[in-house]
Amino acid sequence: MTAVLKAVNRVLLGLVGLVLVVLGGAVLAVGLGVEPPSWWLHQGPDDVLLSDAERTRWRDEGWWWPVVIAGLAVLFLLALWWLTAVLRRRRLGEVLIDTGDGESARLRGRAMEGAFAAEAADLDGVARAHVHLTGRRTAPVARVRLRVEPDVAPAAALRDLTEGAIGHARDSAGLASLPTEVRLRGVRHRPERVS
Repeated sequence: MTAVLKAVNRVLLGLVGLVLVVLGGAVLAVGLGVEPPSWWLHQGPDDVLLSDAERTRWRDEGWWWPVVIAGLAVLFLLALWWLTAVLRRRRLGEVLIDTGDGESARLRGRAMEGAFAAEAADLDGVARAHVHLTGRRTAPVARVRLRVEPDVAPAAALRDLTEGAIGHARDSAGLASLPTEVRLRGVRHRPERVS
């Protein structure tokens, strides 16, 4: 999770928690007999939060239900985005490399990603490469996104990546295997005129 997502996650969790604690504490305090201010919507232990008149005031207006549905849809999409951001697979911080003498060395995950991506980007027909390592420190999994030129066959780009960058990354880290998910995308280009 990126630093921005971490910050957004913490701020949203803090705000939701603060609102829930304040509202719950205020309703509990009023229920226990504390005199609320005149502007507070809950006036006593026998009072309801929304009266029948308040609940049904806008029901007959033509704009009410579309606005309610649109607001709930936006809240649902924001909650779904938040959930996927929280549950997204995290980046691998380091890879443990067996040095052969009973000890192990640590390779920074970002360093391995950078070297892997640089070699993948140097392949013929690859415009840009991005590598993301996930999994365990002793068994990393790579996710590679390649932007390939329009004239490159996807099978050739995949073969070159497998024989080159993936093999070199696996061998340099001393791994028995490096499972890799590769996503290929073509580079956008202007259409060419044929005459």
